[in-house]
Amino acid sequence: MDIFEKCRRFTRAKEVIEAGIYPYFRPLSGNDGPRVYMESREIIMIGSNNYLGLTHDPRVIEAAIQATKQYGTSCSGSRFLNGTLDLHHQLEAKIAKFMNREAALIFSTGYMANLGGIATLVGKDEYLILDKSDHASIYAGTQATNGAIIKRFRHNDIESLEKILSQLEYDVPKLIVSDGVFSMEGDIVRLAEMIPLARKYNAQIYIDEAHGVGVLGEHGRGACEYLGLEDKVEIVMSTFSKSLASIGGFVAGPQYVIDYIKHHARPLIFSAAPTPAATATVLKTIEIIETEPEHMQRLHQISDKMRYEFKRLGFDIGDSKDTPIIPLYIRDDELTFLFWKRLFE
Repeated sequence: MDIFEKCRRFTRAKEVIEAGIYPYFRPLSGNDGPRVYMESREIIMIGSNNYLGLTHDPRVIEAAIQATKQYGTSCSGSRFLNGTLDLHHQLEAKIAKFMNREAALIFSTGYMANLGGIATLVGKDEYLILDKSDHASIYAGTQATNGAIIKRFRHNDIESLEKILSQLEYDVPKLIVSDGVFSMEGDIVRLAEMIPLARKYNAQIYIDEAHGVGVLGEHGRGACEYLGLEDKVEIVMSTFSKSLASIGGFVAGPQYVIDYIKHHARPLIFSAAPTPAATATVLKTIEIIETEPEHMQRLHQISDKMRYEFKRLGFDIGDSKDTPIIPLYIRDDELTFLFWKRLFE
């Protein structure tokens, strides 16, 4: 046996491909937002994270083009050394103001923002308390910590959270990390009940707003704004790859916390900086979100109609509410693949 034995034994993907029901890694040959081109066919895209349809906005594309002309295609270095542009500082200031926070720090991907933020903040023998349905990047952050103690509570279950908190030493630092909008279920964190528990048991709160920014709240700041509890949450993060039509991510919060992450987060220090085009794209999409609320309004009109029609047709959509994430629970892998194939055909 050698290190590749597990690879040789892995046959499930091949079996599904041979059965003609493999839905993954299908290449697109064109994309105009609501419609994409796959295998020489035009099909409707309802699985994209392009929530506001800004990836093809001419103003956004032009911002990316002009940034590329001015700065080139790459920063050719990490933020820590020679890769920071004035454009990055402009975006961090823009995000901090938009998110109503003291400071923000941008990363090359949303995954790395969580990896860097969480692994940097929670140290050896400190507690990291997670919702079981948190995004994989949050769990990657736990694996990168230097000896943090990991606790998990049942999805959006406040009683389960309190049971865990009540068993922990009061004086040991604790960070509760939760999605604001859960990426698979489409439900929203029970923040109003979480905050009093955090205060009672000496914990801070970190909310992943990847699916909330540009979607929820009067100004599009996410679940914390939507719930009216922004000032009770210490740290928020989000990605650029959804409503903001780019790639990258950020962590935002108190200035002293962001300064600490900036000088200790290995995914920031040892990764190439966000490209000029990606950075300029986010500057422009935030500007559009701030000045054109009709994009969010349209998103919710479409989401509400789809939710209503799916339920009318008898589909189980779980607890999805007020978000564009609408799961259809088939609850059988093979049947799900077959369902996908019928839709594709």
